[in-house]
Amino acid sequence: MAEAMKGLKRTHRCGELSAVNAGETVTVMGWVQKQRNKGGIIFVDLRDRSGLLQIIYEESDCGAENFAKAEKMRSEFVVAVSGTVEKRAGAVNENLATGEIEIRAKETRILSEAETPPFPIEAQSRTKEELRLKYRYLDLRRPDLQRNLILRSAITANIRKFLTQEGFLEIETPILGKSTPEGARDYLVPSRVHPGTFYGLPQSPQLFKQLLMCSGYDRYFQIAKCFRDEDLRADRQPEFTQVDMELSFVDVEDVIDVNERLIQFVCKEAIGLDVALPLPRMKWIDAMNRYGSDKPDTRFGMELTDVSDTVKGCGFGVFTGALENGGSVRGLNAKGQGNMPRKKIDALTDMAKGYGAKGLAYLCIGEDGSYKSSFAKFMTEEQLKALVAAMEGENGDLLLFAADKNDIVWSVLGALRLELGRQMGLIDENRFNFLWVTEFPLLEWSEEENRFVAKHHPFTMPIDEDLPKLDSAPGSVRAKAYDIVLNGVELGGGSVRIFQNDIQEKMFEVLGFEKEDAYNRFGFLLNAFKYGVPPHAGLAYGLDRLVMLLVHADSIRDVMAFPKIKDASCLLTNAPDVVDMAQLTELGIALADSEENQEKDSGEGAGAES
Repeated sequence: MAEAMKGLKRTHRCGELSAVNAGETVTVMGWVQKQRNKGGIIFVDLRDRSGLLQIIYEESDCGAENFAKAEKMRSEFVVAVSGTVEKRAGAVNENLATGEIEIRAKETRILSEAETPPFPIEAQSRTKEELRLKYRYLDLRRPDLQRNLILRSAITANIRKFLTQEGFLEIETPILGKSTPEGARDYLVPSRVHPGTFYGLPQSPQLFKQLLMCSGYDRYFQIAKCFRDEDLRADRQPEFTQVDMELSFVDVEDVIDVNERLIQFVCKEAIGLDVALPLPRMKWIDAMNRYGSDKPDTRFGMELTDVSDTVKGCGFGVFTGALENGGSVRGLNAKGQGNMPRKKIDALTDMAKGYGAKGLAYLCIGEDGSYKSSFAKFMTEEQLKALVAAMEGENGDLLLFAADKNDIVWSVLGALRLELGRQMGLIDENRFNFLWVTEFPLLEWSEEENRFVAKHHPFTMPIDEDLPKLDSAPGSVRAKAYDIVLNGVELGGGSVRIFQNDIQEKMFEVLGFEKEDAYNRFGFLLNAFKYGVPPHAGLAYGLDRLVMLLVHADSIRDVMAFPKIKDASCLLTNAPDVVDMAQLTELGIALADSEENQEKDSGEGAGAES
């Protein structure tokens, strides 16, 4: 039977006590981690969010009734214990923050009993994630997850503190807004009051924060919940949290400055990490050419090498064909991997094909200087030597090459570089390498839509000197856009916004928007721009990603209280789920029959009318 607290008041959390408190009478409350009955003495490990604490029961101290309660305790019982803090008589537990002390129990209340949990409540759990997420309220009792969420809270608090001190105002923007699909799919919410119409859940507060700049609020920020109906990966969720900001009367350097100092402050306050400023910067084209990625992991080398000029005119058709079609030939030098088994090379080739390549060319340099290659027979000895020299190849190295359109070559070699970095142990997991990537392309060509689409969004300002190219060569126009990257993961991105009407109209024209279409989508913003709009710029961080990286988690699910799985469902609540037909009727929504139901309806014995 559960007992009431009956006036007991918790004096300390478990992890707050130390040898300094020896001799004090305290009351602690929490969950039983483990009970060990040694006959005349019982040890109980008590756990709360602050840590673990040992409780010692002896009948001569606590009485028969309290000793009997201790005998009854099992894992995950919720108990309150009053007693005296003592230094341990036995060996100190060096692995425990409270390992010098224990509580000699005097009084105990069993506040709640517990069934046997479906998995152990322990750090670094080996239990399958599906089971843990089904019982997420138990999973969240694990000390490693609790540390993650506590750190997340500290990071959020420090972000608020810094931005407030910098003159930013925290302002909330609507969750129910207008659907403006341009990029990821919106989540739609039907309106009961206006049948047949829908709200769109915000993918970001972008348009509203620009309106706030028009309204004169100068510096805005928000810890904003955002939603995107897109395919999920380890660092993506259908709902996520952004640290969103916008500033007026600024340019690129101003935004970078305040955010570098924000990063420095938060890392120091939250995890004691010293971040040296200024952070390194790299232009987008340099990042792609050197690392094959616009979010390069700079914790190790193994950069790409462009060997297009070296192999021009060689006898290998894969190389020459790519060059004739306007592509390139680039390579990676995996130092010391010249003896890699063919099976592993084939696995890398399969990986390359998964990123769009037709294949992967390789050249193994033996310790004796001999060559073993998939294409050596198509090239002369002199051509092979020139290729090896261009790659700075040495005896014992493995050279890997991709030949295709630049986008494919970058994608393939960028992925292979990361995979090889992991396989070869080149990545220092204890390093935190921040990087600004700047001067992104303003536009990219969509084969699917047969038009240019915005790389960032339609309100991104082109670099001043590239403005004339919007008419003549729109694909070469660079944007005043910037991403902040940490260890090969994009933390956030932003841009300077267009605020001149003529540039905005030209941008819509290049994107293929008719003026009427542009106003249908963004009219409320464009109308606001008619009444005096300041130059403005902004940036948004993925808070979940930032915390994930700072705690060295493998997935953002490990830093979110109640995440979804890969199909965007919640194993805990079974969301999304069916709703009552009455609710759908009230909203004016009719569900289309699935193919399965249609087949059933058309089959034998289908006598009921639909």
